[in-house]
Amino acid sequence: MRLKATLDQWLTLYEIDRAGSIQAAAAVLNKSHTTLIYAVKKLEGQLGISLIEVQGRRAVLTEDGKSLLRRASTLLDQAHELEVISEQLSKGIESEITIAIDHLCDPEWLYQPMAEYLAQNSTTSIQVVETSLSKTTEMVTSEQADIAIINLPITNYPAEAFGITTMVPVVAAHHPLAQKASLSLTDMSATSQIVIRDLGSETDRNSKQDVGWLKSQQRITVDNFDHAFRAIEQGVGFCRLPEHIVKSRANDKIVVLKIENAERYQVPLHLTLPKGVKTGLAAKCFYNMLRNAASKRM
Repeated sequence: MRLKATLDQWLTLYEIDRAGSIQAAAAVLNKSHTTLIYAVKKLEGQLGISLIEVQGRRAVLTEDGKSLLRRASTLLDQAHELEVISEQLSKGIESEITIAIDHLCDPEWLYQPMAEYLAQNSTTSIQVVETSLSKTTEMVTSEQADIAIINLPITNYPAEAFGITTMVPVVAAHHPLAQKASLSLTDMSATSQIVIRDLGSETDRNSKQDVGWLKSQQRITVDNFDHAFRAIEQGVGFCRLPEHIVKSRANDKIVVLKIENAERYQVPLHLTLPKGVKTGLAAKCFYNMLRNAASKRM
């Protein structure tokens, strides 16, 4: 399909409207007054309508001109965006990066800086992959992620402190355990325990990890904390959840248990760059924003 008008012609019309005169627009575009008049006349001839009329010393758009320019402005914005993106890509800025986030991490620690990052970067898309246990390590050692939020540092991968997650034991308010003022691990062993599945590769069973106290006689294994929370609400059993999840979903359906010598434990979280020196500019920029946000938070 061949277009009657060019972006340059629409840009000329835009600048004339913005500047209020052909002379002023010519100065902005670094073109002669005659060149702009010719461009407008040619566009009017191609479209078959009048676009500009002279009122006193000012050149103003006709109603048809204003109507078309409103639509053309979107094209001009998109063309400008394409040039910005092209410039960023020519500098080696990635079109997409992958962030691995351990399931123990508070998502707000990721998404608040991300909102600021995206406001400055219209080029790079972001894939977010939630990980747990051996999957967290796998995303780093296989370099599937550009940035990874992990728990314990991984051998030979430098790490920066990112935060601390507190784990608390939770049960439904109507569960028998909720009626006891204090509990021991003996009480817990006779109660169904909800645990989170290791999301690592099924082909490498030797790398599967278990964490924490797992001596209940009966276990219910789920994929994530969302399923665990729903199971807890229904009275399926008890589970240790990140405190930020418990607080964000605070309701009278669940209670935090007091267990002798096991009320809570903490897990440190860290930032790492799995690809090391191969890390792209976009990933490095976002990494620094995450690190700065963490330093203000801690």
